[in-house]
Amino acid sequence: MFFSYKDGRFFINIKVTTKASKNEIREVRNDELLISVTAAPENNKANEAIINVLSKKLKIPKSNISILSGDKSRNKKISIISEKDITKTLSDFTLSKN
Repeated sequence: MFFSYKDGRFFINIKVTTKASKNEIREVRNDELLISVTAAPENNKANEAIINVLSKKLKIPKSNISILSGDKSRNKKISIISEKDITKTLSDFTLSKN
């Protein structure tokens, strides 16, 4: 499973493709959520784009999303604080491409 939940936080493993043609959540593969962003991996722009994509798709504030590890890597671990249960939305990522 590409995500887990503990103590009011969701933890998501993601793999990022930068300089893509559009910002999107593509699919789940090998226990990672694949995300493409148009931003280049410089000056934290790609990380900001990842947070924007997740915020919009999950309908939660950007301030509730943080990068725990992989700040300068394609593979990242994301933490999301959410009062609402986003398990269904996250599970839907495994069922279809977005």
